[in-house]
Amino acid sequence: MEKLQKKLLKKLNHMGNSIIDIIIRIQNGYMSGKPSITSPHSIYKEDVLKKLKQLSYIKDYIVEGEVIKNMTVELLYPDNSPAITGIKIVSTPGKRMYVSYKKLKPIVNNYGFSILSTSKGIMTNQEARKAKLGGELLFNIW
Repeated sequence: MEKLQKKLLKKLNHMGNSIIDIIIRIQNGYMSGKPSITSPHSIYKEDVLKKLKQLSYIKDYIVEGEVIKNMTVELLYPDNSPAITGIKIVSTPGKRMYVSYKKLKPIVNNYGFSILSTSKGIMTNQEARKAKLGGELLFNIW
């Protein structure tokens, strides 16, 4: 039974692009005014959520479960308006977008961020420029 659960967990973590999934869930949660959303867990998603929490786009997240883990993301509504006003997904499973640190531009006059997957982990466009690191441009958020 335990082998079957591990196989199922492995399959769930490799289905589709997990970053696009979590970002769309968060955006839909904000658009419908929900206090929180849930998503299947992956380490990659958790790294992106850490960065979103650090940037104050979400309130917090909780990882639940032992074999099959789920995450609950608490959404943030400062002044009764969503913390996220816009998201543009750049990399998709069919078309990966890689950028040099020299090509990273400010997002919405420095009110937003680009989120990148670099060799040193998940970073914003500003952090990547300072570290002189390029990587896969996942999405822009403001």
